[in-house]
Amino acid sequence: MGKHAAHIVWDWNGTLFHDNDAVIGATNAAFAEIGLEPITLEQYREVYCVPIPRFYERLIGRLPTDAEWERMDAAFHRHYTAWRAACRLADGAEVLLADWRSAGHSQSILSMYGHDELVPLVRGFGIEPHFVRIDGRTGPSGGSKAEHMVRHVAALAGVEPARTVVIGDAADDAIAARRVGAQAVLYTGGSHSRASLEVAGVPVVDSLAEAVAEAERVAAA
Repeated sequence: MGKHAAHIVWDWNGTLFHDNDAVIGATNAAFAEIGLEPITLEQYREVYCVPIPRFYERLIGRLPTDAEWERMDAAFHRHYTAWRAACRLADGAEVLLADWRSAGHSQSILSMYGHDELVPLVRGFGIEPHFVRIDGRTGPSGGSKAEHMVRHVAALAGVEPARTVVIGDAADDAIAARRVGAQAVLYTGGSHSRASLEVAGVPVVDSLAEAVAEAERVAAA
């Protein structure tokens, strides 16, 4: 990387991968496991949070029991896998990734989607060569990204946290960025409403192109 190179840590679900339909379909399938009514995307985006059991608590007024959580989590992942086949990359993502790499910067993916499923999915879109590292979740689902971000950034050779921008669709991405001394830009096209993202105190944008422009600003600083 050059003198003014910057690094982007991309989120996957709801950011590079436009999977809102799959998420809502799988969420409602999980709700049906314990007799909950389905919700809309707008309702989801207003109340979604991590850890995921807290999201369910907001909807049903209590934390799910361990048995309920296991059933709902299994149902979510089973139905998500079926729905995701119809999902595509976010508009313009391929060009943005290629242009960022061509400019001499680096980029990686850190996702809370399971690692063994994430890597072949990224590879299937033909974009794997744009990334210096791709990390999905290992271990139980439903937690925060912060500790995963610590390990991810530590494994990135030559990347300075101060010149790193985390681009994601959830307030948790901003929390994870702060943990490693990076900056964050949050995108409104995924799991959170603009109002819920703005409380994170970082730039909030409506397109990935705007997010990359913010990362370019960091590179020029």
